[in-house]
Amino acid sequence: MDTVDSALMAARAQFAITISFHIVLAALTIGLANFLMVLEGLWLWRGQKIYLDVYLYWLKIFALNVAVGTASGLILEYQFGLNWSRLSTQAGDILGPLMFYEVLAAFFLEAGFLGIMLFGLKKVGPRLHFFATCAVAVGSLISAFWILSANSWMQTPAGYTLGPDGRFMAEDWWAIIFNPSFPYRLAHMTLEAFLGTANLVAGISDWQLLRQPENPRARLQFSMALWMIVVLSPLQILVGDLHGQHSLKVQPLKVAAIEGSWTRPPDGAGEPLRLFAIPDMTERRNHWEVAIPRVGSLYLRHDLTGTIAALDEFPPENIPPVPIVFFAFRFMVGLGLLMVGQGLTSLVLRWRHRVYTARWMLRGCVLMAPAGFLAMLCGWVVTEVGRQPFTVYGLLRTADSLSPVSRQQVIGSTWTILVF
Repeated sequence: MDTVDSALMAARAQFAITISFHIVLAALTIGLANFLMVLEGLWLWRGQKIYLDVYLYWLKIFALNVAVGTASGLILEYQFGLNWSRLSTQAGDILGPLMFYEVLAAFFLEAGFLGIMLFGLKKVGPRLHFFATCAVAVGSLISAFWILSANSWMQTPAGYTLGPDGRFMAEDWWAIIFNPSFPYRLAHMTLEAFLGTANLVAGISDWQLLRQPENPRARLQFSMALWMIVVLSPLQILVGDLHGQHSLKVQPLKVAAIEGSWTRPPDGAGEPLRLFAIPDMTERRNHWEVAIPRVGSLYLRHDLTGTIAALDEFPPENIPPVPIVFFAFRFMVGLGLLMVGQGLTSLVLRWRHRVYTARWMLRGCVLMAPAGFLAMLCGWVVTEVGRQPFTVYGLLRTADSLSPVSRQQVIGSTWTILVF
């Protein structure tokens, strides 16, 4: 049993490492593709060369990102077959077609027009080139659609029947694709891709402005990135709240782990907002807890007296690693609030005509450059670790999804991935 557990942890660690790289690259692909589409559209509309100059600058970064992101995605595909063959066997009839649609409808759309984006501006003309940019941008969103549909189905499975051998068989493809958590997760992830890209663009622009304050290209891309943060960061909080309300209905155990709630409070007492705690899985309680009474009920139940199911109301063997979920969620929320503050600060500085010259703001945005993608990774940890010990939530356990591989094999392949 110890050998199986060690192999399981090694396989999970390998997948976590690979997906952490890939999800950032994929999100940056989505964000940059749409940023490039807007830049080229503004160039065609306004006829100002500065938009084309910024477009060509970021196009090179986009091309490199797509190349590396594609390679990391191929590694993930191999892992499904090598480390998680039982998952592929049990759920392949559903997950296989969804991932195939992603490759068919999105990858080939992106790859087919990427060459025109990179080399075709002087060959096909500006309007056809803009069409190619739009195709790549749309392809990136279609790719996100299918991948998130597959992952969301594993969180909230629907539209299936179980065969006599325990395999998941497709019964209603509409219910499978548009499973209960899919709309929330698609909106949340897409917004995060845009916010992560905006923070990165703002940070790089600030780095340039600190050295060349009058750089017109840096000013343009910095301004565009800040407007994106201003608009999308509050919207992301709203979408996150809707996503949390839905998770409370379909995955109450995950929400209990997020809140570090081991015991339900008395009726009428409301849920506290735990600002800090050290959850103890052995003693099933929190150490060093700092909490504000009743405030948790405001965002969980939208009142001051509501409570949620606590961890002690679920089977102990189904409880996820509470400390990881607890802290990852708080890092995500903290970074999100910083982005809201960043956007509001930029509005004040615009009003005072200091948005390009306030060096403390520029330095702060440089530090915030990775904030969006760090928040996204924290959210991914909450989502994936929070559904443990299941791969298909409530139906297929992670331990039953593993291939018959040894710990040494997995560790060896992990080092190979990291080195090469």
